[in-house]
Amino acid sequence: MASKAASSCRLVFCLLISAAVLRPGLGWYTVNSAYGDTIVMPCRLSVPQNLMFGKWKYEKPDGSPVFIAFRSSTKKSVQYDDVPEYKDRLNLSENYTLSISNAKISDEKRFVCMLVTEDNVFEAPTVVKVFKQPSKPEIVSKAPFLETEKLKKLGECISKDSYPDGNITWYRNGKVLQPLEGAVVIIFKKQMDPVTQLYIMTSSLEYKTTKADIQMPFTCSVTYYGPSGQKTVYSEQAVFDIYYPTEQVTIQVLPSKNAIKEGDNITLKCLGNGNPPPEEFLFYLPGQPEGIRSSNTYTLADVRRNATGDYKCSLIDKKSMIASTAITVHYLDLSLIPSGEVTKQIGDALPVSCTISASRNATVVWMKDNIRLRSSPSFSSLHYQDAGNYVCETALQEVEGLKKRESLTLIVEGKPQIKMTKKTDPSGLSKTIICHVEGFPKPAIQWTITGSGSVINQTEESPYINGRYYSKIIISPEENVTLTCTAENQLERTVNSLNVSANENKEKVNDQAKLIVGIVVGLLLAALVAGVVYWLYMKKSKTASKHVNKDLGNLEENKKLEENNHKTEA
Repeated sequence: MASKAASSCRLVFCLLISAAVLRPGLGWYTVNSAYGDTIVMPCRLSVPQNLMFGKWKYEKPDGSPVFIAFRSSTKKSVQYDDVPEYKDRLNLSENYTLSISNAKISDEKRFVCMLVTEDNVFEAPTVVKVFKQPSKPEIVSKAPFLETEKLKKLGECISKDSYPDGNITWYRNGKVLQPLEGAVVIIFKKQMDPVTQLYIMTSSLEYKTTKADIQMPFTCSVTYYGPSGQKTVYSEQAVFDIYYPTEQVTIQVLPSKNAIKEGDNITLKCLGNGNPPPEEFLFYLPGQPEGIRSSNTYTLADVRRNATGDYKCSLIDKKSMIASTAITVHYLDLSLIPSGEVTKQIGDALPVSCTISASRNATVVWMKDNIRLRSSPSFSSLHYQDAGNYVCETALQEVEGLKKRESLTLIVEGKPQIKMTKKTDPSGLSKTIICHVEGFPKPAIQWTITGSGSVINQTEESPYINGRYYSKIIISPEENVTLTCTAENQLERTVNSLNVSANENKEKVNDQAKLIVGIVVGLLLAALVAGVVYWLYMKKSKTASKHVNKDLGNLEENKKLEENNHKTEA
């Protein structure tokens, strides 16, 4: 029995050896697995009824086998060979499916499932492929700037931890960059980590830029193969600062050159359209052939009208590239003759002129006592009403804040002039005497009665307007008098008199008054008598009606009474 078992073992051993050499069985089968995942390899053989055990092995590069797992069909036990790289990573199921956890690049081998019977060995080979997705590509070592018409390294596109290695592509604004001599140079290289067996891929790009590349995005991508086929991963966009030389120079004036006036500060600003822009320029002032070196600005303080002219600026290293602008410093002069306070005599002539000198047409406005005049004043013969405060004002409408004004305070003086008038009241009882006075400064008026020298204080005065006013008194003289009106100011004292006769109709007026009073009294007495008579009559009528019967019976007596009454009346 022992001899038979030994013979059987020798047969199995021989079969395994011969199977390792002859490799009969099923054809090639490939299992694709992602790096780090679990590799699952079905045995792909039908389990024979007389199966003794199943084994898995892999083949070294030289073809020699390495057994890694064993499963008995009778004892249902699993044994794993002492292979360090697969320790604690293997699992052999009842149907002889082998699983390898945490897939590594080193797992890329040819594995063989072996089912052994007493008289035969069946094999099913499986090829394992492991794929590792690379990291997202990144543009590194980026150039701080690119210069037009110069071939310069733009940067490097790097992608790490790939298996198998992939391919890197560069893009400009989404379009693939192809190598072009003198303009696009791409150098690709890859490196494998000896420990992880993963690849690091790097592609450098040298690029000759133009102004058309301003704000253009550059990207790169890595194309690799995975378990499900080819895939591509893109980097983030990178935009580069493009340096290019200045091709044009411009000059600006601050504030706006249309509104510069004397006394302003103006700033010249020179700009170049290059990148980076020039930091220094030469500024040329009117009449100065040599330029003034300065930053991109040059300031002139408190400019005068003689600063009007052409201003220029240029590059320091390229004076032929120049820009210019014309500046006008606006000015406004006003001359008022005469001005200030002027005192003239009434009737004098006074020529007045307001002369304007300006950088452009200016508007002129005349005001008198804050009231706008329709035309400029002209005095051939001064009157008191001509006195007042005159202002000549001018302005340049297009230049804010540019205005001038001068004033003339005109004083018109005159000696007092008197004119006296009188007016009798229609009743003849009083007379109104008026003293009209004209003069400046305002004359003081005094009334006196000639002879007695009495001063009359009860007067009425009008307002003083345009050098004129009057004073009036109302009198009822009982005798002829002479009234004197005196007007006096700082220039002169003027006197005028007026004879006023007594009231001639005074007695007639008194008689008429007495007559009127008599008539009124007579009328009142007559009305009183008429009232008494009427009252007696009414009383008598009432008495007669009460005794009518008695009177009728004594007719003779009534007749005698009537006769007596007639006699009495006669």
